Amino acid sequence: MQKRIGIIMHGVTGRMGMNQHLIRSILEIRRQGGVALKDGSWLMPDPILIGRNAEKIAALAKQHGIGRWGVDLKKALESKEDSVFFDAASTQLRPKLLKQAIKAGKHVYCEKPVSTTLAEAVDMYKAAKKAKVKHGVVQDKLWLPGMLKLAKLRDEGFFGKILSVRGEFGYWVFEGDTQSGQPPAQRPSWNYRKQDGGGIILDMLCHWRYVLDNLFGEVKAVSCLGATHIPFRWDEGGRKYKATSDDAAYATFKLAGGAIAHFNSSWTVRVRRDDLLTLQVDGTKGSAVAGLRGCRIQSYAKTPKPVWNPDIAQPINFFDGWEEVPDGNYDNAFKVQWEMFLRHVAGEGPFRWGLLEGAKGVQLAELGLKSWRQKKWLDVPRLKA
Repeated sequence: MQKRIGIIMHGVTGRMGMNQHLIRSILEIRRQGGVALKDGSWLMPDPILIGRNAEKIAALAKQHGIGRWGVDLKKALESKEDSVFFDAASTQLRPKLLKQAIKAGKHVYCEKPVSTTLAEAVDMYKAAKKAKVKHGVVQDKLWLPGMLKLAKLRDEGFFGKILSVRGEFGYWVFEGDTQSGQPPAQRPSWNYRKQDGGGIILDMLCHWRYVLDNLFGEVKAVSCLGATHIPFRWDEGGRKYKATSDDAAYATFKLAGGAIAHFNSSWTVRVRRDDLLTLQVDGTKGSAVAGLRGCRIQSYAKTPKPVWNPDIAQPINFFDGWEEVPDGNYDNAFKVQWEMFLRHVAGEGPFRWGLLEGAKGVQLAELGLKSWRQKKWLDVPRLKA
């Protein structure tokens, strides 16, 4: 038996909303016949695409065989056909959109950051709680193969006591001066304008909060230094503009349990590592280096014994002695979380990655920016449910 669930999808003409949420999640769930429920039925998502640009929305719907689309969000929210509202559009607009959906009685699911300020994020959580609607925030990296392998190693006790976590994230984002022969920028220009909700601290510390909290220990304190390394960029229309937001962040975190984590996040770095994101986890019994999909480990027994001697060529090949963690049966990380949220909406179990978890990410980003301004360590207070 098949059960329909209507989903208002807003902001799916953008790269992330279209590729990860629409094509690789909702449409893929439809292709597999829906989401399997405990009673033997299948929950089938029925999306309606909503956006401001009718031409873009119509073309996207036609391309993927979606019969429902529109540009009137108010009308879509008033409809009784659809019980879930999803947003992947601008961070600045998200609080207003989610509050409208909550007021209309819709369950809400959204990209992060959920807002640009902690006050707005907490306000949304309280509104959803008061309205008794179900809510979720995308925290996709938790279901990436590399992160799942780290979680498995942790649960098996491979690391012993975890001492430190070191993250390297980012790549070179081109400035966009195509008239001078540069490649087009591969991220939208608003990312580099503070007034439009841009900034890598707001963007990425929301990710590092849920990664650290869920894998290695609750974040207890932060010290962060931001930078705007590239002062001018060119927008989608070829116009030069001043970059007003941070394009790199160098942050250190103290975790519950005593581990120290440090993440370098940058749109101005050239990649010479295994992946666009790598995490090295060092423990008393072993270490691991994970990317988005792969993970290599080195146990205590296979740890080499270097001796400092700059007068000879290094006799140890430090890439030896690491072994690959075998792959499992991993699905798309966004799709996995979508299935979990839809089951939750259908009444099957809790879903703990809600708006309060989203608020925690905004809290850490806000404290990171404050730490940069004040040049000091700041404690991270626990948010109350």
